[in-house]
Amino acid sequence: MTPPRSPASPTPAALQWDLFCRVIDNFGDIGVCWRLAADLAARGQQVRLWTDDASALAWLAPQGCPGVQVRAWGGLPAPHEAPTQVLVEAFGCDVPPEFIAHGVHVSGTTGQKHLWINLEYLSAEGYVERCHRLPSPVQDSAATGGVKWFYYPGFTPATGGLLREADLLERQARFDATAWRRSRHPGADDACWISLFCYEPAALPALLAQCTRQPVRLLATPGRATAATRAALREISEEKSPESPQEQRGQLSISYLPHCPQPAFDEMLWACDLNLVRGEDSLVRALWAGRPLVWQIYPQHDNAHHDKLLAFLDWLQAPASLRQFHTSWNGLDNAPVVLPDTTTLAQWAACVQAARTRLLAQDDLATQILGFVHEKR
Repeated sequence: MTPPRSPASPTPAALQWDLFCRVIDNFGDIGVCWRLAADLAARGQQVRLWTDDASALAWLAPQGCPGVQVRAWGGLPAPHEAPTQVLVEAFGCDVPPEFIAHGVHVSGTTGQKHLWINLEYLSAEGYVERCHRLPSPVQDSAATGGVKWFYYPGFTPATGGLLREADLLERQARFDATAWRRSRHPGADDACWISLFCYEPAALPALLAQCTRQPVRLLATPGRATAATRAALREISEEKSPESPQEQRGQLSISYLPHCPQPAFDEMLWACDLNLVRGEDSLVRALWAGRPLVWQIYPQHDNAHHDKLLAFLDWLQAPASLRQFHTSWNGLDNAPVVLPDTTTLAQWAACVQAARTRLLAQDDLATQILGFVHEKR
């Protein structure tokens, strides 16, 4: 099913966007919302980002972004400020009723209504194409009688696309992976570089045990990935991990990384031979990197994430070895993980790059959502 695409049109005049985000877990929601806010602002839009926890932005986006204002959850625009023209409710976070009532009051005073968009989670499952751009009547708030539009990011032309900044390909083309590696660990040119951004995969100890037997440079991101790495090392050896940013276990060299801004995270993905990522934002960035990737999907208690993972692997057209690593890494089966050799990594890279080519033929999320707003207003 292919819904009508937004008509080709110039970027709309600057509008006032109010983007709502709750930080549920692991900074993924705020990461996606910040990228969207910054991308819209780069295209001339004005964005107020309302969040219940902005602390992660201190390292995700320490320089801020012209055109983006970060506001505390529960606040309201001041009387002299521009009224809401586009309201984006990210991931079903439930916009505070006071804000809805304020918007209805302003609309009644000015006669200008805002467009309400519910930005959903990313999935490759079939329902995304069916539900993308569908209206939903509002029945339980001050905006009763209005319409909320469901907007689904996705991997196919019948969805809302993925976030991709206009200068992304140019930045990647300028990036020197060899220089990046040598600036961080001289003399490790022959190692396999692996980035690790994970939850607590049960297969991690077995993977690290294999890494100790060949030259591997592991970049463990802060928080749960670092804690999981240290716990896994304790499981495979009685040797205690030092409280330092570097560790050596056999031929495995580990760097425990500090928090970093989003562009620096992107560069790490571009520089590595294998990216082990989690959640939504890092999956998208790993796809744009065009390097071999393995996705640890956010686990759900009813195992609904299993179907979501398998749908992604189908879309990716993953070869058998990549599918098996994913199912083992995500606990869908008990098969052992096998550290890929150079031949297998080359096969995985070809798969990801083919998927990336398909994605680059589609409009990105910000372009599409701007076209949608232009169409509906």
